[in-house]
Amino acid sequence: MQGNLNEIDIRSILQLIELGQRTGQLFVEACSSHKSSKPSVDDTARYYPANNSKQQSWLIFFVNGQIIYATNGDRGLSRLNDYLRHYQVKIQLDEQKLASFGTLNTAEYDYLWMLLEQNTIEPKQARNIIHCLVHETLFDLLNLHQGSFIFELDSAITPQLTTLEIAPLLTKIVKQVQQWKQLYPYIQSPEQFPVLADIVKLRSSLPQVTVNKLQHWADGKTSLRQLARYLNQDIITVAKAIHPYVQQGWVQLVYSETTSSLTDKQDQILSPEQTTKRRILCIDDATSICTSIETILKTEGYEAIALTNPLEALSLIFQLKPDLIFCDIVMPELNGYEICAMLRHSQAFRFVPIIMLTGKEGFLDRVRAKIVGATDYLTKPFGNTELVILVEKYLNSSQNRALKHTQHLLIR
Repeated sequence: MQGNLNEIDIRSILQLIELGQRTGQLFVEACSSHKSSKPSVDDTARYYPANNSKQQSWLIFFVNGQIIYATNGDRGLSRLNDYLRHYQVKIQLDEQKLASFGTLNTAEYDYLWMLLEQNTIEPKQARNIIHCLVHETLFDLLNLHQGSFIFELDSAITPQLTTLEIAPLLTKIVKQVQQWKQLYPYIQSPEQFPVLADIVKLRSSLPQVTVNKLQHWADGKTSLRQLARYLNQDIITVAKAIHPYVQQGWVQLVYSETTSSLTDKQDQILSPEQTTKRRILCIDDATSICTSIETILKTEGYEAIALTNPLEALSLIFQLKPDLIFCDIVMPELNGYEICAMLRHSQAFRFVPIIMLTGKEGFLDRVRAKIVGATDYLTKPFGNTELVILVEKYLNSSQNRALKHTQHLLIR
């Protein structure tokens, strides 16, 4: 049995294996890309973007329609090491020993059995680790909607420590996938790394014990998935726990290879000599528009930052804290209406001026922009003077509104 996932989904494949009581291996492969063409609502790239274009693969082993073990394309011992950390098993895993095992596909499984035979871990711990490995693999696959698969009948891997029924697993994980999608776009992937973005707000808003926990885990070096492994929790529990802090802009989620570059960019953006300038952010997938707005506003003495990827913009915006936002309406992956509505649900951006950019001059577009909370509407192409007048109008009004709010608090 083989085919493409746009013809049959993972859930149906697993159900067929269970009903047929098949023994063998299911291999799934997908090419994931963070920058993709405009996806559908259920597209993997929308809810589960990868760091860059690369092949990802997963392998599940079955016996009589039940799951024995599951692995991803990582040939190392990082997953196993994370779970051993939860059980406080202090042992240095030897990557070189993997070569001594029969096949790379089951090297992790064989290594786990070796630890069990050496009494380094207990049978109950080993079974729980396998359950967790299977669970996170199925979670990834049920979020997948593009790729190819091959199921091969074969003898079952031995020895077998445990078997898992497919139906109850699917029921549980399908529900988690539905909950996961509700956290988008603030949380996009289990492979994102939490980083503290506003420690001052955290300390003023949360108990010190909570702040200490966030400082310990949101170090930019520990992914959400690793947190789930360390804490022996499913990814949904961890994601829901951190979601409110991401919404408020107190915690930022980044991808591993962007951590250092984002830090450098933020250091540059937030340098002391720039703090007196009003910061304006432009989100538009058209490079020419971004360049034009940056050039015009920098000439006028503003700090202008342009981002052409809407998903990148959402992951940076809480750290950048712009005083005014220009946002294009028609963009791939995420349109301006969606971005505006999301920002208005955050306390940090409830009163920040958001001006929608569009090439259309339509009444319905203006109405929809107002409905989602847009402050105003700028039609492309626009002139230098038109842009500057609009910026000055709303920056002055927002500054006056902030001053009145401060005075009101002082009087009270």
